[in-house]
Amino acid sequence: MTSFHSLSLLISREFLIAFRQRHEALNPILFFVLVCLLFPIGIGPSPQLLNAIAPGIIWAAALLAILMSLGNVFRTEYEDGTLELMVLANQPLIVLTMIKLLAHWLLNVFPLILLSPLIASALGMSFDVQLTLIVSLLLGTPVLLLVGTTVATLTLVIPQNGMLLALLVLPLYVPVLIFGTSAVNATAIGMSAVGPFYVLAALCVLSLTLSPFAIVAAIKTGVSQ
Repeated sequence: MTSFHSLSLLISREFLIAFRQRHEALNPILFFVLVCLLFPIGIGPSPQLLNAIAPGIIWAAALLAILMSLGNVFRTEYEDGTLELMVLANQPLIVLTMIKLLAHWLLNVFPLILLSPLIASALGMSFDVQLTLIVSLLLGTPVLLLVGTTVATLTLVIPQNGMLLALLVLPLYVPVLIFGTSAVNATAIGMSAVGPFYVLAALCVLSLTLSPFAIVAAIKTGVSQ
């Protein structure tokens, strides 16, 4: 069994590595902010138009920012041999994988969720719509990270796999994008967002249940090659 002390050490290690490579964590965040702020400049200052497309802007920017960070989840460990040590370690590989993903979500994805209300407010979204946006991102971003990491791990052995990764992952992201923006749009027009929330929650549970095992299998396959 993995002790709590061991888990805390593993999490601390991930945060220390992220601090040493903090520029990699800042890139997706800056990309997210710039994309959201450039849209109003490109389409004009119409409040009605901005309010109508704001959910799609924020969700698409978050999706692309997460996609941008996927290559860094296990790439460094694969190149320096740490991934092989993780496979051979006494700790269960699935636990190490989930800790790695949790640290990545906290450092690379959660800041996007924290910034989303500020950007939504700048785009004219009401407080109720902002709350729905936050909940939809909390439910949807783990799905994006888990599904994307599964594909990214499968392509670890391919150098310079950025374009291939995008082509494989983007079609899988479409359902999350649809239901995430549907929840926000429903609140904006006075309807209930419960239905899209249920779908996002189901996708989140399904991803948390299946993706870790797929990622572990992909890591073992990549290390053995």
